[in-house]
Formats: sequence, C-alpha cells, structure tokens
Amino acid sequence: MIIEYHRPDELDQALELLARSNPVTVPLGGGTLLNQPSDSEVAVVDLQALGLDQLKVSGKNLDVGAATPLQALLDFPEIHPALAAAIRHEATYNLRQMATVAGALVAADGRSPFASVMLALNAEVTMLPDTEKAALGEWLPLRNEKLAHKLITQIRVPIHVKLAYDYVARTPADLAIVSAAVAQWPSGRTRVVLGGYGASPLLAMDG
Repeated sequence: MIIEYHRPDELDQALELLARSNPVTVPLGGGTLLNQPSDSEVAVVDLQALGLDQLKVSGKNLDVGAATPLQALLDFPEIHPALAAAIRHEATYNLRQMATVAGALVAADGRSPFASVMLALNAEVTMLPDTEKAALGEWLPLRNEKLAHKLITQIRVPIHVKLAYDYVARTPADLAIVSAAVAQWPSGRTRVVLGGYGASPLLAMDG
C-alpha cells in the first residue's frame, strides 16, 4: 500500500528520499508492480520528472534510461529484432506503454523473456548515488540487496552483436516453459541464457 507519494524534479531530491528507512521508500516508474494490492506500506518516488527516459547510441552501445517504457525501447530504430521479439513476448501493448526497462528487470523472474535476452547481451546497470556499475549477471541474483537506498539510472546494451531468442510455451501468448537467448560478439564470444523457471534466467555459457 502506498502511504506517501513524491515527484521530485531533481536527482538529488530523489536520492535523499530513497535514502530513508522509515518509511521504506522505493522508486516508482510505470507503477505496474507497485500499484498492485499489497499489505506492505511504502513511500514512492515518482521518476517521471527526472529525465531518465532517454535513449542514446554511444559507440557500440545503446544507453537506455531506466524509466524508458518498454514500448519506447521496442520502437527504437537500432534495436535488434530478437530483443524486439522478447519485449513483445514480455508484455501486452498496453503494459509496454507503462512498464519501464528498469522496472521490468527488477520484477523479472526466470520466465522473463526480456531479462533473458538482456542477460545474454551482458547488459550493464548503473546505479546512484555512487555511480555503481554492475553486469546484469551479477546484479540479478542480488538485486534486492543491491537496490537498497539506490536508484537505477541507466542500462547499457551492446548493439553490434548477433542475437537470437526462441521459446516453447503452451500458446504463443503464454510465457515460456523453456526459452533460450544467444548473443555472439564479432570476437566470437558467445553467451547462452536459459529461461523458464527460477528466480532469474540462468547463464549457461559465456566463452
């Protein structure tokens, strides 16, 4: 249950609020998770006014603002078709308009198509206040601890890689019973991720 709502227009204000322990204060992106009924009492910090919804190509990477809606990432011209397919599989059009990139990763379990492909791509998460950077494979299993009093600001995704995603489900619209995502760099480095169960997708190969 949301007991306080804040909408700061500067990052410093947001970080000051998130540093509080009483009441427990968490970021609010699209609200698809926090707006669900819950007995837990939280204060929320709305990220809409902080400019964290930008998409920018930086060299061989795409820098994705944490509050970027999934649909905006899907519509970006530089996105790989396999990542686009995973986003479409992740959520319906209406949910993609609301759900944010960071929020989808925070809420992901082992059946998340989006998290599986982002893990295969070795995406990197940036968090404030210490400008801490973490590879998604290190961050996902410990995300609850790593996010305490912190704010995700950006996710960096490589764009000049080969990428594939496929899955088996009861129907095409259902989440996967089992899925696989594979990324390969020009150097030959290959990452294979398996999804379909557990708290997060599993990195099966990186070599």
